[in-house]
Amino acid sequence: MTETSNLNIAVVGGGPGGYAAAFLAADLGMKVTLIDQEPNPGGVCLYRGCIPSKALLHVAKLIDESRHAKNWGIEFGEPKIDLARLRSWKEGVVKKLTGGLGQLSKQRAVTYIQGRAAFEDSSTLRVTKVNGGAQTLSFDRIIIATGSRPSVIPSLKLDTPRMMDSTSALDIQDVPKTLLVIGGGYIGLELGSVYAALGSKVSVVEMTAGLLPGADRDLVLPLQKRIEKSFEAILLNTTVTAVKEDADGIRVSFDGAAVKEREKVFDKVLVSVGRRPNSEIPGLDKTGVVVSQRGFIQVNKQLQTDDSAIYAIGDVVGEPMLAHKASHEGRTAVEAIAGHKVAFEPNAIPAVVFTDPEIAWCGLTETQAQKDSREIKVAKFPWAASGRAMTIDRTEGMTKLLIDPESERVLGVGIVGAGAGELIAEGVLAIEMGTLAKDMAMTIHPHPTLSETLMNAAEVFFGTSTDIYRPKR
Repeated sequence: MTETSNLNIAVVGGGPGGYAAAFLAADLGMKVTLIDQEPNPGGVCLYRGCIPSKALLHVAKLIDESRHAKNWGIEFGEPKIDLARLRSWKEGVVKKLTGGLGQLSKQRAVTYIQGRAAFEDSSTLRVTKVNGGAQTLSFDRIIIATGSRPSVIPSLKLDTPRMMDSTSALDIQDVPKTLLVIGGGYIGLELGSVYAALGSKVSVVEMTAGLLPGADRDLVLPLQKRIEKSFEAILLNTTVTAVKEDADGIRVSFDGAAVKEREKVFDKVLVSVGRRPNSEIPGLDKTGVVVSQRGFIQVNKQLQTDDSAIYAIGDVVGEPMLAHKASHEGRTAVEAIAGHKVAFEPNAIPAVVFTDPEIAWCGLTETQAQKDSREIKVAKFPWAASGRAMTIDRTEGMTKLLIDPESERVLGVGIVGAGAGELIAEGVLAIEMGTLAKDMAMTIHPHPTLSETLMNAAEVFFGTSTDIYRPKR
């Protein structure tokens, strides 16, 4: 075991991975310096990512529900949207969270430096401060947590406010009459949903055959059916070949077998084609750290790089690029530095798409099982048979379990429906603990809730579901 009180640790990057690592290191008695360009910890997730986007998605959901209420005999007028107050509320949420992290940092006696770090060698950083000046600091261990940034397609790059990425789209400077979202992944669909709810006519273009590439198609289908009603168009198997600004907006050229209009003008265009790691750290070549061709820093299961004094976590080490993955990697790296026997080898990392309906999954997917030619049994429970789903008028959902046919162990869970992101954690726990389908079926769930659809799906596997009749063959 390492004597942690003697260790001087630097964490470069203050996002969910970075501040989780810094705080645990401080809790374990290490002397910690956290370096980031923002005034407080938080990173992209809190300042320009998951937190502000979820605040806006909450607003979008409220607007959609107010319109949906006419099905229940309640009608509201069209909402009056004050963009300045909406931005202020969103920014207030961000300020509260990042300010709270600043306080937690001080309470733990973490030295926070607002600046940009460059490597002098494996144990020395040159930090250029945002407010001027620089200092050179030496450390026993350094954790790189520099995150990622939106990918850019050079041929689609225009220097105009009409072209947005995920960061500028969150500013909501206005509500364009027409908006094109390039990329049918989760970021594009989430932000597209926000703008559609606020009043934009949103079109999505995706180069593959379906939205949310990589997700199971049966999970995506209920979402696609719903957004087809709220979006202007969904263009699949289609690419954007050129963009050009003219007096009326952005003129976009399309290519695809089913494309009807080869050119169309949009008020604004949001480019959302993924993210790339921030591994271009000045002076990194002076260390033993190895960066892959895709730009990810290579690490082992303890998150240690090829340079024994340097660790790396989060988006910069590989996919999935998710805040909760980064946080757990950060804690694992610190535990390893402290000399504890640890490894980052989760059986299930949950993914959530915060659209309406939400989509969530963890563990093995049907897509991956088919790719690996792996035999599985799939048990599905449609929410049309859920009393709780009926009471909230959201019966389009579905819960499914992927089960090993021999051991009957739960290998994967997929959920689509209202609040799927809040339900998936039970699936993660089940997979991590090696839960059997029988365990899930016999666990008493509260009624009426959407959580019991996990139990119901397990009952479907055994052919004993109370709410679904399956005649014996």
